[in-house]
Amino acid sequence: MLVPPPVHGDRPPGDADAPDDRVTVAVITRDRRDSLLHTLDELGTLPERPPVIVVDNGSDDTTARALRHHPSGARVLRPGENTGALGRNLAVRRAATPYVAFSDDDSWWSPGALRRAADLLDAHPRLGLLAARTLLSPGGAEDPLNAVLAESPLPAEADLPGRPVLGFLACACVVRREAFLAAGGFHPVLFFGAEETLLAYDLTAGGWGVAYEPSLTAWHAPAPGGRHGRSPVIRRNEVLTLWLRRPVGLALRASARLAAAAVADRPGARRALRELLERLPAALARRRRLPARVERAAGLLETGAEHPPPGPEEAERHGR
Repeated sequence: MLVPPPVHGDRPPGDADAPDDRVTVAVITRDRRDSLLHTLDELGTLPERPPVIVVDNGSDDTTARALRHHPSGARVLRPGENTGALGRNLAVRRAATPYVAFSDDDSWWSPGALRRAADLLDAHPRLGLLAARTLLSPGGAEDPLNAVLAESPLPAEADLPGRPVLGFLACACVVRREAFLAAGGFHPVLFFGAEETLLAYDLTAGGWGVAYEPSLTAWHAPAPGGRHGRSPVIRRNEVLTLWLRRPVGLALRASARLAAAAVADRPGARRALRELLERLPAALARRRRLPARVERAAGLLETGAEHPPPGPEEAERHGR
């Protein structure tokens, strides 16, 4: 049974400048010291003064030294290897707050966004994840994913804010810690890249709501140059997600398309197919079909929306 979380802290009502102890910010990083330090600087200006946990996915000593001397006072976890998206799982387990916001080492939150997210999560006890509106830095252009999420064809749900979705951008979302842990967090078979959709499936299958709320704003400063097609990792994980949760027929057809692309020697397809085959036994061992209601929602996104389901290709923006 889902029950409302307790109200935490001593927050004066309506005081937008008061610290707020309901949300921890979890940041994963690997060998991007300067970008990470900028993110920590931005997080340090937030009126909420959130605790920050940084998971250092095997960066060099320069990053470690810089973190030791940064005024943010971030708690640093060093798993000793590159844990990919699973670093977020480590941070959530260590967090002492009911909610956790994710940033990457090139993203941060607007002032007041974390307080607004916590208020919404307090008010909607079934809400498991809030996807924010993402603006690109510098300049503030809209991330194209915003429109995809806003146009989700999934019907509104009375006990959820915003727009129900089955995808999000990992570096611009806030999760209920209880829901995230109950769903198992980000999946080890995927490791990193296009990991969002599977988590959205698992949260929804567990009865939790996943919603896009444009009143929350996060900033993202992806590396210059943009994307040049889907990476092999993204293609691999799109197909693995089908094998993990979706009907066999869908997974077989997607695998066949990838195999055909590999035979045609399309860029990255051979690597994607090789890595798919390497990970497929683990995916099959962990295969769990979605409940019928979630499968119907996934199918509606695929057949009833102008755009493809949100999440997978957008992950390449911040791949590591």
